[in-house]
Amino acid sequence: MNTKQSTIKGPVTVSGVGLHTGESVTLTFKPAPENHGFKFQRIDLPDQPIIEADVDNVVDLSRGTTIGKGEARVSTIEHVLASLAGLQIDNVLIEVDGPETPILDGSSQEYVDVLLEMGIKEQQAERDYFEIPHNIHYSETDRSVEMIAMPLNGYRMTVMVDYNSTVLGSQHASITDIDEFRKEIASSRTFCFLHELEMLVKHNLIKGGDLNNAIVIVDRQISKEELDHLAKLFNKKNIAVQREGILNNVELRYQNEPARHKLLDLIGDLSLVGVPIKAQIMAARPGHAANIAFARKIKKTMQKIRKTTNSPYYNNNDKPIFNTLDIMRILPHKYPFLLVDKIVDISPKHIVGIKNVTVNEGFFQGHFPNNPIMPGVLQIEAMAQVGGVMIMSDLEDPENYTTYFMKIENAKFKEKVVPGDTLVIRMELTAPVRRGICMMRGQIFVGDKIVTEAELMAQIMKKK
Repeated sequence: MNTKQSTIKGPVTVSGVGLHTGESVTLTFKPAPENHGFKFQRIDLPDQPIIEADVDNVVDLSRGTTIGKGEARVSTIEHVLASLAGLQIDNVLIEVDGPETPILDGSSQEYVDVLLEMGIKEQQAERDYFEIPHNIHYSETDRSVEMIAMPLNGYRMTVMVDYNSTVLGSQHASITDIDEFRKEIASSRTFCFLHELEMLVKHNLIKGGDLNNAIVIVDRQISKEELDHLAKLFNKKNIAVQREGILNNVELRYQNEPARHKLLDLIGDLSLVGVPIKAQIMAARPGHAANIAFARKIKKTMQKIRKTTNSPYYNNNDKPIFNTLDIMRILPHKYPFLLVDKIVDISPKHIVGIKNVTVNEGFFQGHFPNNPIMPGVLQIEAMAQVGGVMIMSDLEDPENYTTYFMKIENAKFKEKVVPGDTLVIRMELTAPVRRGICMMRGQIFVGDKIVTEAELMAQIMKKK
C-alpha cells in the first residue's frame, strides 16, 4: 500500500447519463492539494457548493449512495469513489454539472481508465491510514447481514452474496491487496433482479437505464409478450433469457460478477470513512445501507481513538523530507543546541519533526543526572525549531534570517521525556503569517501519548 498521498496530474472529464435521472451529466476530476480528500462540487448550482465525500454527509441510500449539504445533492457516487480508492488516489476535486454521476457501463472501469490515462502524481505528505485496532462488527439480523473489520497491516476484502435465488445462488469475491482492484474488480457491473427492474420502471425511475449498464437476473417465469415489451421499452431488437438465468442484454465478464460488484460498492462506500484504512474486511450480503452503517461505526471508532491519541503517522524507514544537514542550512542552530533531527511531513500550514533523545545529550549531565529527564524548556525550544523550519524553508536565503520567541502560552507537560524516547513534534499554524509574526500550536508525542503541548508566537527577522 502507498505511503505517500497522491492526486492526478491534470483534469480529466467523463460524460454520460445518470442512471435514475436520465439527465446528461459531465464529471471532471481535478487535482487537489495534500490532505484535501475527495470533494464533489455542483458547478451547475448557484455558488457552486462543495460537498465533502464523508459518511456524515450521506443523506439517502434508497437508490445508491447520495451525499448532500444544504439543498445540494450528488447521487450514485459509489462507483466514482471506488475508482479513486482502488487506485489509491487521495486528493481530488470532483466537479459535476448535475445531481447524479454518469452511470457509464455500470462499473468503475471507465473512471479507472481516464484516471490512469491522465496519470497519478505522488505528493509529499504521508497517507493518513486508520489501522483497525480491534474487531469491529456490524449486523442486521432481519436481512442476515454480517460485516466485520479485523486488524491487518494491509487491505483484504471478501464479500459473499446469497439472495435465496436458484438463478444467482451463492457467490463470493475477494481481493488480498488493493492493487488487485484495477484488474479484478473495476470492470464488474451492477446487477438487479427482473422484479426490481419492473418496479423501477413502474415508478418512472432508471430513466438513464438502457440495459447496457446492468446485469438483469430473471427470477421468475417470463412470457414472450413481456420480453417483447421490455425490448420495446429499452430500444432492443429482441430480448431473451439466457441459460444462466440472465437477460441477453450483456455478457458476463466473470462468473461471479455480481459478487465482485458488491465488493466494488463496498470499497467505494467505505472510502467515506474519510481516510484509507488498513484492515481485513469480510461482508455477507452487504448493501449500501449496511455499508454506510458499517462505515459510520468504523469512523466512530477512529474518532474515539484519535481523540485520545491523534499521533501523527511516522515510519522510520521512510526517507525524510529534510535531514539534519538540510535543517542546519535552514536554521541558525547548530550542535549542541539543534534539537530536531529530521522533518518527515510538511505543508504550508503544518509540519512534523523528529527528535531522538539519547543519554549523551549535554543537558543530561547536570539536569537530574541520576534521573535523566529532558527539560521542559528544551522541549518548547524543539517545538520552536520545528516550526521555524516550516516558515523559513520557503525563504530563498534562510541563512540571513532568524526567529525569536515573542510569547509562550498554555504550555503543559503531561509526561516525562527520558533517554530512548523518540519525540514526534507536530506544529500547526493557527493564523496566517503577517509581518513576520507566526502563531503556532504545538504537540509532542511519544508513541501514542501527548507529552507536551503549547501555543507559541515568534517573529522572523532579518539578521543585521
